[in-house]
Amino acid sequence: MDITYGADKTGLLCGYRFENGAPGVPVDLMEAAAWLKNDAPKGKSDFVWLHFNLSDAAAEASIRKHLNPVPEFFEALHEGSRSTRIEDAHDTLIAVVNDVAYEFAFDPAEMASLWLNVGPHMALSARSHPLRSIDRLRDAVKNGKKPLASSVSFLNHLLREQGDVLVRIVRDATVQVDVVEDKFLVGRLHNRRADLGKLRRVLVRLQRLLAPEPGALFRLLRLPPPWVSEGDLEELRQATEEFSLTIRDLSELKERIKLLQEEIAAQVSEETNRSVFTLTMVTVLALPINIVAGLLGMNVGGIPLSQHPHGFMVIVAIIGVFTAFAAWYVYRQKQ
Repeated sequence: MDITYGADKTGLLCGYRFENGAPGVPVDLMEAAAWLKNDAPKGKSDFVWLHFNLSDAAAEASIRKHLNPVPEFFEALHEGSRSTRIEDAHDTLIAVVNDVAYEFAFDPAEMASLWLNVGPHMALSARSHPLRSIDRLRDAVKNGKKPLASSVSFLNHLLREQGDVLVRIVRDATVQVDVVEDKFLVGRLHNRRADLGKLRRVLVRLQRLLAPEPGALFRLLRLPPPWVSEGDLEELRQATEEFSLTIRDLSELKERIKLLQEEIAAQVSEETNRSVFTLTMVTVLALPINIVAGLLGMNVGGIPLSQHPHGFMVIVAIIGVFTAFAAWYVYRQKQ
């Protein structure tokens, strides 16, 4: 049974059984549990993939009742850390993979986690929100385009799908940065500074959540579970290396945004300094006339030149001399 647009009463979104390298056969939770408990011999790479919606209150209870994931899987579900990692727990791979929603608009709220419990014959995945990578893989399996060879192959395909999504995010972010940079060069930046800051914050969050923990991954690659084949292990190593390259590209783009922000801040500071200098120059040039006007405007006796026939022109000449001196001084300071 393949449930396309929602979960069933157990919280199962979809389930597939893979045998002998053939395309996946849809199964429900009861069929998958019966297949796992069946004592009939299974092929070394035969497995079932069950994908649950944790927003359904029945999902976790159904997983506990009908399946047998290791306790570390539930610990990962309820702990606060959401960083991407893959660990070996009692010869079972526990993975926390972060991904983005379908309509990702560079909003940190549109990132969520996917939890995985991968054993020799069962791949269990669970998420709270629809995520692009797992749903792309789900559609490919449904259409017969992804005949997964093993449960670790499922994990490798998921990491590659996530890497492809991240590459597109980096490409789209690069286009946005190019637009901001072009506007900056022609002096038409307007209000894009806030967009640039928001984009950098999203990239920082993406890097923090998506970059795999190197320590756990190193331990896994050095001491993998005994049931993991050498071919699957090599594919896992390649998938993580490709993912690391994409993370490096993301880090370089983040540094480029930082440099662009510094250039914008320097330009804004320079424009502010010019404005302050202009205001200071106007204030200094107006200082002599303001002082003289204030002194001569006092309603007291003894104001000089009040009876002189050319007193006004004398005062104007004095103001002109002081203003010219102030202008010369300001010009010297500017030079």
